[in-house]
Amino acid sequence: MSKPVKEMIMRMYREKFAGVNDALLVDIRGVDAHQNKALRSNLAAKQIRITVVKNHLARKVFSDTALAPLNDLIEGPTALVYGGESVVNVAREIIEQIKKIEKLQVKGAVMEGTVFGAAEVERLSKFPTRHEAQAQVIQLLLSPAGNVIGAATSAGANIAGILKTMVEKLEKGEEIKQVA
Repeated sequence: MSKPVKEMIMRMYREKFAGVNDALLVDIRGVDAHQNKALRSNLAAKQIRITVVKNHLARKVFSDTALAPLNDLIEGPTALVYGGESVVNVAREIIEQIKKIEKLQVKGAVMEGTVFGAAEVERLSKFPTRHEAQAQVIQLLLSPAGNVIGAATSAGANIAGILKTMVEKLEKGEEIKQVA
């Protein structure tokens, strides 16, 4: 491959992967054309992209980015999977696709600078996404407040019920007896 062609490919990688901080690497060797098309369609429907990369050129481009930790995992036929809401969503989707496409293999992933090996990607897929984690934190914060409000209002509701009963009895001319 000539130097101008290599530079053109590297420029394309820089543009395509600009802003990509978290990604997953897969090996799609042996995946037939129909499965490949189905894989790409399923991923695209979830705003997840997959790009086959030239190893040496990808390593050069990644070395200056957040994807640099992946350089040690780039070996043999490699495709970069990225996009979606987070790399957790990408991992979940790839794990689902592996169940359908046996020859699809995970090489690893990077999330916020942390590298996950092939064996750890399934564990990564079980992490909560950013939105799920935020919802869990909010639920934890609101739960005690809800209990306090419930306790405070329940006492008030009991008093209101007693007062209502007293008013109804007085309106009917009944006597109100003191309960000890």
